[in-house]
Amino acid sequence: MQTRVLKIGTRGSELALAQARETRARLMAAHRLQEDDFEIVVISTSGDRIQDRPLSEVGGKGLFTKEIEEALLTGGIDIAVHSSKDMPTALPEGLELSCFLEREDVRDAFIGRAAAKLEELPERAVVGSSSLRRQALIRRLRPDVEVVMFRGNVQTRLRKLNEGQVGATLLANAGLRRLGMAEVITELLPVDRFPPAPGQGAICIESRIGDTRVRDMLAPIGHGETEAALSCERAFLAALDGSCRTPIAGHARVEGDRIAFSGMILTPDGAEVHEIEADGGISDAASIGGRAGETVRARAGTTFFDSWT
Repeated sequence: MQTRVLKIGTRGSELALAQARETRARLMAAHRLQEDDFEIVVISTSGDRIQDRPLSEVGGKGLFTKEIEEALLTGGIDIAVHSSKDMPTALPEGLELSCFLEREDVRDAFIGRAAAKLEELPERAVVGSSSLRRQALIRRLRPDVEVVMFRGNVQTRLRKLNEGQVGATLLANAGLRRLGMAEVITELLPVDRFPPAPGQGAICIESRIGDTRVRDMLAPIGHGETEAALSCERAFLAALDGSCRTPIAGHARVEGDRIAFSGMILTPDGAEVHEIEADGGISDAASIGGRAGETVRARAGTTFFDSWT
């Protein structure tokens, strides 16, 4: 019986499986391996099972990673493939984010039935989103529309939209592109007006610290610019204690040996916003993000964060 070279752990949604298959394809090309050399292991997570409540009420981002990380720690899988924006800033002891694949488009996609564009929605239109960041940004731009909680995977949310439960929804352009579903998009929202979540559009791979065999396998498929950008964005999140409970946007762009970062924090109603921009050398990426988070936290003042709890 053939022994698999690598066991890849993932959630079971179509998007998660597409990301696992992309990782497998890159590893196959880098090491001249076959599909049979890999096993994709589907792991059900609490975040997938809990559909009747906002994640902010039941534990935040960690609900999408807990069971997968347990399998990684016990040796049930060799690597875990995640959407970077789903990853908490603090990882379990013994685990690390060891690889980032080249980032896709970071923009949010508007999918409208009541109107093709966010700005064209009629007053009191209903928009569905499970992201507190998206909810706050919608309310900032269109305080006259109603924003409702909208859980489920991509296909579930699109089905609910087509059933008329809401007049519009928002999804990550990167995810729709990976699923070959970009045709459903009616508007791509510009980053300067609708900034993305930290990590949006990037696939990250988690592994055990000290597993040199895995690290050597992953090395050829890692993308240095994406890793630098994500280290900046995740440091910004960490300084703000960011999770699914908090409306935070952040985007780092690598330009040669420099990195430029823009970040935003909002109250959930979108009424109060604090923005920051920072830049510096790419080798200082994490420090740039961390300092930006600390600066915007101090600028907002302690009462601003009362609405986040």
